[in-house]
Amino acid sequence: MTDDPQRHAALARENEELRQQLLEAEELITAIRTGAVDALAVQSSDGPRIFTLQSADQSYRTLIEQMNEGALLLSQDATILYGNASLASLLGLGLEEVIGSSFEGFVPLQFEPYWAALIQKGWAGKSKGEMPLQTRSGLLQPFSLSMNVLEFNELPVLAVIITDLSAQREITDIRAQVVEQNALLARKNEELRQQQAAQDVITRAAAEASRMLEGIPQIAWTADSQGQNTYLNRQWFYYTGHTTGPETGSSIQSRIHPADLPTAQARWRNSLHTGHALEVECRIKGRDGAYRWMLGRALPSRNEEGEIMQWIGTYTDIHEHKLAQERIDQAQRELQENNERLTRVNVDLDNFIYTASHDLKDPINNIEGLLHALLPELSTTPHNEAQVQLLLQMMQGSVDRFKRTIEHLTEVTKLQKENDQPVAIIELATLIQDVSMDLAPLLHAAGGQLEVAVSSCPRISFTEKNLRSIVYNLLSNAFKYRSPDRLAQVSIRSWQEGSYQVLEVRDNGLGLKESNNQKLFSMFQRFHDHVDGSGIGLYMVKKIMENAGGRIEVQSEVGVGSTFSVYFKQ
Repeated sequence: MTDDPQRHAALARENEELRQQLLEAEELITAIRTGAVDALAVQSSDGPRIFTLQSADQSYRTLIEQMNEGALLLSQDATILYGNASLASLLGLGLEEVIGSSFEGFVPLQFEPYWAALIQKGWAGKSKGEMPLQTRSGLLQPFSLSMNVLEFNELPVLAVIITDLSAQREITDIRAQVVEQNALLARKNEELRQQQAAQDVITRAAAEASRMLEGIPQIAWTADSQGQNTYLNRQWFYYTGHTTGPETGSSIQSRIHPADLPTAQARWRNSLHTGHALEVECRIKGRDGAYRWMLGRALPSRNEEGEIMQWIGTYTDIHEHKLAQERIDQAQRELQENNERLTRVNVDLDNFIYTASHDLKDPINNIEGLLHALLPELSTTPHNEAQVQLLLQMMQGSVDRFKRTIEHLTEVTKLQKENDQPVAIIELATLIQDVSMDLAPLLHAAGGQLEVAVSSCPRISFTEKNLRSIVYNLLSNAFKYRSPDRLAQVSIRSWQEGSYQVLEVRDNGLGLKESNNQKLFSMFQRFHDHVDGSGIGLYMVKKIMENAGGRIEVQSEVGVGSTFSVYFKQ
């Protein structure tokens, strides 16, 4: 009996302990269900075990609970052992609906293979991926999942952090917009910097241009694209006598001579319309009230697009030049009038020479006829027959010279009128040979030698008749005016010299004084009277060459000889 009360007391104590444990378990379950206490339920070989987190560090719990990402712990069968408030919010469920449920219930059917591979890799170590999860509303929302294996009370659990990618993508879009805006602002700032730098360059250039325009002796001015005056340098105010200050276009125009104003305005309007450079001559009134001629010039200044920004111009004083030009024009008009008068005189002179030579031929012929008729009569008179014959010969000689002079005057008149003779390519050697045959008696009488060397320039483009006359006159003179002290040595050669073909005749004859060289080409000019001649040949040669655009030159020395150089223009 004694043992029964003791056993009864022991059973009562054990029953009380069990009742207390049951009460504690009920309170714990209630706390877990209400969220007052976090706990983990882990399945073991002895059945499910409950682990509370009351002993966890409060700061870590606070961090996990307040983070924006969802945080959860999974068992090996994907049961959610723990989840924070953000996880429930992202899935649109209550926390009590999330904890204890299977995570695979939120995985869409088409992503189950991807999820299986992802979680398998996570249990093996670490894993990360992106996939959508199904929320309470049934909509799929993209998430990023990061997994890592942890040990909790000597049991493995899978810690998972999920991040809402829709918000991240919004942030990415915002960041992209910010980057784009920053890039746009950077470009704008760079453009502003470049514009400021360009403006600084323009400002410096404008200051430099203003300094230069103020330093030049001309009147300088600028105008906008519409032609309105924007600047005048000090030279304008000095010239006009105005004090420095703004000048309008009308006040500037009022100082232009009324006779020049319409032309100046028309050219300025044309430049503004076409964009072409301005150039105009006009008279501008100065401070003393007198007008002076000015040359106005202006050029447009354009921007990078080719648009005219402004006009920059000058007025240059050309008054003295203008007056000199007017004097030159007056002199040219007078010269033209004189030339016209001389031309008329030459025509009249040619007509007179032609008429005189024609009219004198008959009287000379009559005199010659009378001499021939008188000669038989006088020859019958024996008294003073020798003296009579001498007088008759002298009279005949005078008649012959008179006839030759008339013939030469006729040739000169023809020469003045024969400027348009046909030009041909002439073989010099052939022409010289023909002239030599004509001069054969003279060459034989002189007993001299003619050397021909024209291979350097064998042909000359010229009028054949005139070239023959030139060669004939030069060769005949070379042998006629030979020195009595030596045999005549005459050479004729040719060569090309620039734009001229040169024909040279050199002799070792009497020669001339240097002062007489140019007089040699005058009409009827002779320096050796012991040789028969008219003094017209070299004049004709000079006139032929001048009419053809060429020239003739002579170098001569008394007792040495002469050299005539004829230049044919090609």
